[in-house]
Amino acid sequence: MALGGIQRDLANVTTGRETNMDENAEVRVSILEDQWMMRESLSEVLEAGGLRVVGKYGDPGEFLARMATDGPRVVIIDLGLLGPGGRELTDGLNVLKEVRARHPDVQALVFSGHAEADTVSQCYRDGAAGFLDKLSADGSALVNAVKVVARGERIFPVNLLSVPPMAPTPVPALLQSLSAREREVLTYVAAGADNLKIATFLKISERTVKAHVSSLYRKLSAENRTRLALTALQLGVRPSSEV
Repeated sequence: MALGGIQRDLANVTTGRETNMDENAEVRVSILEDQWMMRESLSEVLEAGGLRVVGKYGDPGEFLARMATDGPRVVIIDLGLLGPGGRELTDGLNVLKEVRARHPDVQALVFSGHAEADTVSQCYRDGAAGFLDKLSADGSALVNAVKVVARGERIFPVNLLSVPPMAPTPVPALLQSLSAREREVLTYVAAGADNLKIATFLKISERTVKAHVSSLYRKLSAENRTRLALTALQLGVRPSSEV
């Protein structure tokens, strides 16, 4: 079964975060997909891409129950989960929340045809590390996305996200509240660079970068790096072309 064409018009932004994962470590993946043929197709694509599929499930209860023994680094979750006769078993968003609550170190990648902006945004609020549209992503995009989130990074499709309006503070005032160096750091965050890369580009210490990022969290009311990158894009910050 084909996975569809590559996401030609989808602007994906990655945001880095610190991780202790060995770059050469085996990436273990578990799949929750209610269609048998799609499960098998996903498994073949992932295995061919050098990843190890440790679980393939159509039932969310079994999927959640086996996570502790399967030990995946990344889980792929479909949102529309149907049982025999088209009976809806559960909302994939609920599964996403359970994964986040029970296994906070596991990275969740949503792979679904439900790509409405509000739904995509809700996935990130519920703990997703990334989202791919099942109807437009091909195998190479899926394999790459799994490898990216396995490193502890985030992937989000800017044009599919519904970004809530900013607080009433005028946009110019928000940017003007930042120092020149903070604005510079923000362009790299918006481009998906982690602290080490930013330090290298700006020729400053990683500790100094961490201090600037912490200040940006506070000044822009961002609770995590993904939200910080989204806020930067919403404010019109152009991601650095160096990354």
